[in-house]
Amino acid sequence: MRVEPVGLRVGLGASAAVVGVLTALVDPGRPAELGWLTLAVVVLAAGVWVPWLPSPVLALAVAAPVVLVARSGQLEQVLFLCALLGLVVAWFETAQLRAITAGLVCVAAPVVAYALLPPGEHFGALSWVLGVAFAVVSGRLVRRQLELSERLQEAQRELAAVAIAEERRRIARDVHDLVGHGLAAVLLHLTGARHVLRRDPDAADAALAEAETAGRRSMAELRSVMALLRGGDDSGTDAPLPGLADVAPLAERSGAQLVVEGDVDRPEPAVGLVAYRIVAEALTNARRHAPQARTHVRLAVTDALVTVDVTSLGATAPADDDRPRYGLVGMRERAEIVGGTVEAGPSPEGWRVRAELPCGGAR
Repeated sequence: MRVEPVGLRVGLGASAAVVGVLTALVDPGRPAELGWLTLAVVVLAAGVWVPWLPSPVLALAVAAPVVLVARSGQLEQVLFLCALLGLVVAWFETAQLRAITAGLVCVAAPVVAYALLPPGEHFGALSWVLGVAFAVVSGRLVRRQLELSERLQEAQRELAAVAIAEERRRIARDVHDLVGHGLAAVLLHLTGARHVLRRDPDAADAALAEAETAGRRSMAELRSVMALLRGGDDSGTDAPLPGLADVAPLAERSGAQLVVEGDVDRPEPAVGLVAYRIVAEALTNARRHAPQARTHVRLAVTDALVTVDVTSLGATAPADDDRPRYGLVGMRERAEIVGGTVEAGPSPEGWRVRAELPCGGAR
């Protein structure tokens, strides 16, 4: 049997005691009948506090003294205990078979008591049977409804947790893309400026200017993402997010060769943004792990598919196995959002990243 809140058990036990007292007051009966009545009340009130007691055993232990009292025809009100017993069984019992067995015992008690009545005595046995059956069925239905409600609430909590986790991953991807790519570009130009500062001040100044431009660009994109996270209510920072058309200046800044096939304005904006982020991550990784390699970017747009191919030709530095590869994970997660795929790994020429994205996004 179920372990329920204390208040419910107290209420059921008190209700059994009230039924017993009112029955005795309405028709005191003989001492033997009052003894059986007291036994039925005590067993029912105590039974709700014993969760391990099988409900059929409790039903028999209560129904038997109830029948012995009601068979005289003098204390008909004692059959209210059968209705209470039906509620207890329906509410507490978890096993379906035991609940049905105990419920049948409750329903059968008025019939048995009626069959044992002395000649000339009678009571509305059918009304009691229907009343007890209603108590059993309604108790079971209410309990089932509460269980479904609890499961629904649990499912809602799980869905909320999943949504929060997904939102955290999305924000982590955006922060990685914006901050990671921007800092990588800034550090690349600062390193170049430091190397040529003494022998070529003009080149150092140009590299510092590029670093400043990259930093300002990253700040603008970061403001745009923050505005979206706030709900887009800051019209002063709602800059458009990048797409395929922005891959060309991105490749130029990275010193990569770009080949474009098809109409870059054809894909959905979400697909264009994903493709842009994948190219940006691939170029960042190329600068980090293969600074001396030549990088080629190919964009192919058809009616159904956007293909992104970023290939680094030359030696690549071995990856640090202890360093989390958030970039590769982020590329795959972004592609999956729009129904695409990403493959990244070594090639005969160096390193290759290839993504295939549906032109219209996820279906």
